[in-house]
Amino acid sequence: MAMGMGGGGGGFMAGPSSAQANASAGLPHAGVPGHLRDQIEKVTSHEPDHPEPAVVFRHHEKHGGDTVDRFTLRRFLRPHAVGLLGALLLVALEAGLVNLGPVLTRIAIDDGIAQQDRSVLVRTALIFVASVVVAALVGYLRTAYTGRLGERLMYDLRLRVFAHFQRQSLAFFTSEKSGVLMTRMTSDIEALSVLFQEGLVQFAVQAMTLVAIVAWMALYFDAGLTIILLILAVPITVFNALIFRRAAAKGYLLVRDRIANILADLAESLAGIRIIAAHNRRAHNVINHRNVVGEHKDANLYMARAQSLYSSGSEGLAIIIQALVVLIGGRMVLRGELSIGELTGFVLFLNRFFAPIQTLIQLFNQYQQGSAAVQKLADLLARPPEVPEAPDATALPAIDGEIELRGVTFGYDPADPVLRDLNLRIEPGEVLSIVGPTGAGKSTVAKLISRFYDPSEGQVLIDGVDLRTVTFESLRRQLGVVPQEPFLFNGTIGSNVHFARPDATEAEITEAVEAVGLGPVIDALPNGLDTPVQERGASLSAGERQLLALARAFLARPRVLILDEATSNLDLASESTIERALDVVLEGRTAVIIAHRLATAMRADRIAIIDEGRLIEFGTHDELVALGGHYSTMHEAWMAHVGNSS
Repeated sequence: MAMGMGGGGGGFMAGPSSAQANASAGLPHAGVPGHLRDQIEKVTSHEPDHPEPAVVFRHHEKHGGDTVDRFTLRRFLRPHAVGLLGALLLVALEAGLVNLGPVLTRIAIDDGIAQQDRSVLVRTALIFVASVVVAALVGYLRTAYTGRLGERLMYDLRLRVFAHFQRQSLAFFTSEKSGVLMTRMTSDIEALSVLFQEGLVQFAVQAMTLVAIVAWMALYFDAGLTIILLILAVPITVFNALIFRRAAAKGYLLVRDRIANILADLAESLAGIRIIAAHNRRAHNVINHRNVVGEHKDANLYMARAQSLYSSGSEGLAIIIQALVVLIGGRMVLRGELSIGELTGFVLFLNRFFAPIQTLIQLFNQYQQGSAAVQKLADLLARPPEVPEAPDATALPAIDGEIELRGVTFGYDPADPVLRDLNLRIEPGEVLSIVGPTGAGKSTVAKLISRFYDPSEGQVLIDGVDLRTVTFESLRRQLGVVPQEPFLFNGTIGSNVHFARPDATEAEITEAVEAVGLGPVIDALPNGLDTPVQERGASLSAGERQLLALARAFLARPRVLILDEATSNLDLASESTIERALDVVLEGRTAVIIAHRLATAMRADRIAIIDEGRLIEFGTHDELVALGGHYSTMHEAWMAHVGNSS
């Protein structure tokens, strides 16, 4: 008896599926509980319409020239120079208003108290209050303005990174851990967001404050005392910062790497939880993750020690310098070179002078974190696609479906070719089945025809056109691919089928579902095509997922259809249903079927036998059986197995 697809029970057509079982039991199929549906409908009825966004996506990226400049903070901010200038003006105005206090204090003491002039005191107090109110208003405007500008910058950066992911070939995603890529999109961009929205803005605020303080001290109080202060403070502060910068640059890069390792290990553990549970490896995984988290903790402790030494050292130096300046200023008052009001205002400015310096020290720490994120993002954005679209690529016209591999050599590792000087020609409208042992290169042929990879030598042509010379959109629009492991997106059954052709009507979606034999299953579900399938189709059995993937390919109506062991997860009854649907859908179309089962291969017009990356036999089923070679041996073994099974 055929084995069930969903684990336990009969086959897909012979017994109830997981979806059917839920429906018959009156259970929601990964949907919304009944008592909440009315509330959800009430909320969604007030939702505004959201039109489709206007998105322009190109497979090759240009920024002002033929090549893409390396991502840097300066280049990232350059297009927003006008907006940044506006923010800088608001910051300068705020800094000037905030630091009026010591100047007004000096006027109040020398011209008001010392001269016993109450009108001066009143005017000074009123001006002080007015300056605080205006400074608060400017601060509000500056915060709102820079906040909007920062969100716009982060929006652009997130889209740029995501679009860069979309340009990459399959090799990029097989060589990079998904958790590391998630880190680039989350932790690294968040670090850059903090750097801009808090770090750079505060850096401008504190720098402008420091400039305003120095200007007031030098021009309005005493230039000589100001010069003494700068001579004492600047060299020591710069030297201290340079030492810390070297340690911080190394430390924060290490922290970013450790964060990426944590997310990569987490993503792998979540994806493989079934295998982990089946092999009783939960404790081992906890231990392994503890080690990964421990490395991240060590990197942060290294930075904490460096930061504590830098901060405490800077604070101690600031106190010593303040004491020296007060001592020198006090002697100047005793000698009559400075008034009491001037010294008081200068001391107030002196306290304010070191406050922005201490803040700048903390911001420098934040800048190092952001710089590490910038470097990681720069490395990512500098990586070109391994399978690029040529800048002068042309649209592939409507094809007849002739496919040719001419002298193709390819290896995922260039030193170890999977295919060697392969020559293969598929006629328009022909169904070709590729058969061979595991690792022979069957699926690699399918990936090359789909142009997921480019051959290291030779050409892949459709209707005589080299695939390297055509646009991806025009190629993929005429090719359909159904992999061995189908992928379903979080959404409904209908939206997953609709994914293949966004302009398809509901009637066409229903027709595609019916063509693969899923009609009875869909009809049994409480919401039909609107039934959720959850992430990766977790609420469906393996066979149901495969059938939905086939329906998606059928809806696209491609000129060339590639089935990469697409029926390997189906029981015999479901496989016969699919094959009947294939007879209708493949009529007049070119098809490449990667098959393990000879029952599937025998339905093709011709069969190609590949072994160790080479084409060793090619012909019809009857021709290959008569040849008495590899295929004949495989056929005899299969016939013996079928005879024993029956």
